[in-house]
Amino acid sequence: MSPSASSGSAATRSRKLTEKRLREAIDRVQHSGEKVSISAVAKAAEVTPALIHNTYPDIAERIRGVVGKSTRLQRDAKHEALIKEKERNRDLRAEVERLRHETAKLASINLTLLSKLAVYEETVKGKVVSFATPTIASR
Repeated sequence: MSPSASSGSAATRSRKLTEKRLREAIDRVQHSGEKVSISAVAKAAEVTPALIHNTYPDIAERIRGVVGKSTRLQRDAKHEALIKEKERNRDLRAEVERLRHETAKLASINLTLLSKLAVYEETVKGKVVSFATPTIASR
C-alpha cells in the first residue's frame, strides 16, 4: 500500500469523523437553548467557522436552515401575538366607547334628578308652589 493511499483513507476517516462531530454539535447547540450559528457549532465541535464554510458547505447550509426556521418561528409567534393584541385592543376600544355612552346617559339622568330634587326641596320650604292638581281617589 502506498503512503498516499493510506493518507487518503485516513483523510476520509477524519473527514467523516469531523462531519459526525459537526452534526452532533448542531444537535447539542440546538438542545442547549443557545443561539444556533456557524460560530456556535464550530466552537462546540472544536473547529473553526472557516472550516465549516469552506470544507463542509452542506453542514453550513443545514445550520443556516436551522437558523432560518427558528427566525421564522419567532416571527410567526410574534405575528400571532400581534394579531391577538390588536383584537384585544379593538374589544377594549369598543368597551370604552360603550362606557362613554353609558356615562353620558347617566350624567343626563343625574342632572334631571338633581333638578327635580331642587324643585321638591323648594316646594317643601314653601318657596315654590306646585300647580299639579292632586288626584282625588274615587269613593
